[in-house]
Amino acid sequence: MTFLGLVGIYDPPRPESRPSVLECYRAGIQVTMLTGDHPETAAAIARQVAILPEEDSVELSDKGSVHHQAVTLGPLVMTAREFDRMSDEDIDALPELPHVIARCSPDTKVKMIQAMHRRNGIVAMTGDGVNDSPSLKFADVGIAMGMAGSDVAKQASEIILTDDNFATIVRAVREGRRVFSNIQRFCCVLVAGNVGELTCLLLGLAFSDSNGETVFPLSPVAILVNNLLTGTPPAMALGVEKAWPTIMDEPPRSTASGLFSWEVQADIVFYGLSIGALSIIDFWLVISGFGNGDMSEHCNMEYHEGCELVFRARGTTFATLTIAILLHAYNCRRLRGPMWNWSMLKRIHENLFLFGGFISGTILCILCLYVPGLNTR
Repeated sequence: MTFLGLVGIYDPPRPESRPSVLECYRAGIQVTMLTGDHPETAAAIARQVAILPEEDSVELSDKGSVHHQAVTLGPLVMTAREFDRMSDEDIDALPELPHVIARCSPDTKVKMIQAMHRRNGIVAMTGDGVNDSPSLKFADVGIAMGMAGSDVAKQASEIILTDDNFATIVRAVREGRRVFSNIQRFCCVLVAGNVGELTCLLLGLAFSDSNGETVFPLSPVAILVNNLLTGTPPAMALGVEKAWPTIMDEPPRSTASGLFSWEVQADIVFYGLSIGALSIIDFWLVISGFGNGDMSEHCNMEYHEGCELVFRARGTTFATLTIAILLHAYNCRRLRGPMWNWSMLKRIHENLFLFGGFISGTILCILCLYVPGLNTR
């Protein structure tokens, strides 16, 4: 035999893998590599894609080799033999689960998923081989490779990744967060508007005419028109809101929070009560502040000359309620952080559907106030 040379085979990670992993860490998502490679090979690849920090902060427990600063972090790279040898109590005592497990077996992957579940984690597992099917089935979300994956892995998974690209998973997480945030915005503007309307109508029961009959701050037709202008257009526009650049900087939400978190509930109550109170205060100001307080008789049934003050107050209440809810729709674009500053006002035109709904709603509100016949309904 004549020695001719050595051939080295290198399978580099995709260029978009490192930015995607860094984006996961920004979003509070822990990325773990379970591989059948040698520990040194697995650690080298993990450093390239940012799964592991710099080399001087990693502990390699294989063969007892330990680097400088990793004693406080725990073993970030382990072999499957060492990980399987640990009891559940020993794994739970680790300050941090290993980021890389080399020479992995199917049982090791299932054991890692169980350890993440004990730490209240939601686990998404990717795999392509037949030996990955137990862990894909046991994970909360199994993701099989569509191009290189086996049929067994695909059948055991909930999602099939058609391009076998990890960056696609990160984009799917970003899109899922966008959809969930838009549903929260949708509910916030609708429910807060209804709370504001209900607050205005309930407080309006305190007003009565000379016969002791209640004078409604809004007529039934005005309530329906207000719902038409402030309900569907802003809510539907918020449903197609684009993802904010900081959406992946927020930590994962708690599974117990649900759609109506305490934050959303507080916004609904605060803004709803504020809009309703402001509307009924305007009604009172027109009647008693700028007027003589005379609400005449039977103004709920028909319009006559004595009801001019009541209908002027109703128009003011209708305009206040409509414009306030339309402005609140813009406020719901950011459930966290200020919306009414110069940097955000420059982005007011980004959602053209919301901008069009606000302009059209304002124009229709003006028409309802000043077109003869409409303003006495």
